[in-house]
Amino acid sequence: MEATNLLVVLGVTLIPLAVGFIWYNPKIGFGKAWMQASGMTEENARGANMTLVFGLTILLSFFIAFGMHLIVIHQIHVMAILTNQADSHTAGSESITMLNRFMELYGNSYRTFRHGAFHGTLAGIMLAIPILGVPALFERKSFKYVAINGGFWVVSMALMGGIICAFHHASIPQM
Repeated sequence: MEATNLLVVLGVTLIPLAVGFIWYNPKIGFGKAWMQASGMTEENARGANMTLVFGLTILLSFFIAFGMHLIVIHQIHVMAILTNQADSHTAGSESITMLNRFMELYGNSYRTFRHGAFHGTLAGIMLAIPILGVPALFERKSFKYVAINGGFWVVSMALMGGIICAFHHASIPQM
């Protein structure tokens, strides 16, 4: 991953924190409803090691941002196929020629905020909500709990995907 693309991924890593600040705020978001649905009390919330919570949130959000990068930038898959061919390290080889031509024709295709947000929304609905929902069923959490947390991830992943897709620099790996 190029340095500019890594900066975009690092930047969108902070989106869940920003969205969470609003989403889980008791005055302007779903904070009160979430506390009720999760069984969280203000006393329990105050007792948390917030340095650890925020640090791990940033780390885990980086993993999500990196995954979103793989989901919303379709050209990565073609690059992966062609750069893993036996001749991919030979200048002028068929694989490199195909990759160069592909990137010339389609390197910036589907590189919009809207496209990335669409895939981020799909990932939130088809990955995040089921990942949250399955344990919630066994933990006997309410639909409200899954809806609040799932909605948070749909919005966060839509924004992450949109920004990654809109600002990702199209490039051909140098061989």
